[in-house]
Amino acid sequence: MTDPGRGVVDSGRVDPATPRIVVVGSANFDQIVVVTRLPDAGETLLGEQYHEGFGGKGANQAVAAARFGPAVSIVTAVGDDARGRATIDNFLTAGVGADDVAITGPTTGVASIWVDGAGMNRIVVIPGANELVDPAAASEAVRRLKPAVVVGQFEIPKPATTAAFLAGRTTGAVTILNPAPGAAIDPALLAATDWLVPNESEFVQIGGRPLTGDAADRVAAIEELGARVGIGLIVTLGERGVVVRPRGGAVIAIPAPAVRAIDTTGAGDAFVGALAAGFALGWPVEDAATLGCAFAADSVTRRGTQASYADRAAAAALLATIRAS
Repeated sequence: MTDPGRGVVDSGRVDPATPRIVVVGSANFDQIVVVTRLPDAGETLLGEQYHEGFGGKGANQAVAAARFGPAVSIVTAVGDDARGRATIDNFLTAGVGADDVAITGPTTGVASIWVDGAGMNRIVVIPGANELVDPAAASEAVRRLKPAVVVGQFEIPKPATTAAFLAGRTTGAVTILNPAPGAAIDPALLAATDWLVPNESEFVQIGGRPLTGDAADRVAAIEELGARVGIGLIVTLGERGVVVRPRGGAVIAIPAPAVRAIDTTGAGDAFVGALAAGFALGWPVEDAATLGCAFAADSVTRRGTQASYADRAAAAALLATIRAS
């Protein structure tokens, strides 16, 4: 396997033996307000803390995956502004290849995030340049880079994600779709997807029934949707861990480590990034999902989005622990 301490700075300096991941997705600038509770309609509250940082589901997942050693590149778009230039610098610092980041006229995407006293968040995203991620550019990048894994979400135009996944099909890549924000999935995109990774609310939005019953009922609901879509399904359940339903296989429940959460922002993206890294390193789905649960659980013990992710040394230790178990 790849040395988990290794990383890349750009796509021109990569050991050809290093497994590669291409993330096609969004890049945002996060504006985070921490409050004791969320305000009611028409109410003004004084916040406790304010932070700025880098986010966007695609960017978060790329940064998370890069912590574990695979060569990671991102296909996205940013504005021709200070936030866009800072976003590209952040990718390079994080070891994410930024050769396929387009710089366009609109502003860089912005996410307004409120985090309450229980660590739960509410997020509003202004997409900006994310709306201009180009399908042809996404397809060309995947064909050129020939990654082991392609990851996509729904914060950019769906045709770009579909084009990337179809290109991944031609190069033998594993494709992971995080259908967030939740929405119906185009049949062409679904057909090109190997693993569908929704959370509980997204599970309902893509056609599953509410996961409100006991553990047996949740498993049954996941079995039903998995059989209907005909691909691998991994449903994230927050502090209850994840449920994995391989295509044609038995359901596997994976618990999450017990932690004290102070900010859940970016935890789902942490899971997807670590899952992608596990797949790129050749791990079976149960081990890759266990790695994702552990990495995501660790992230909620710190504030911020990418800033909450374990550094490379801690990620390497986590890799070693999961590998030895």
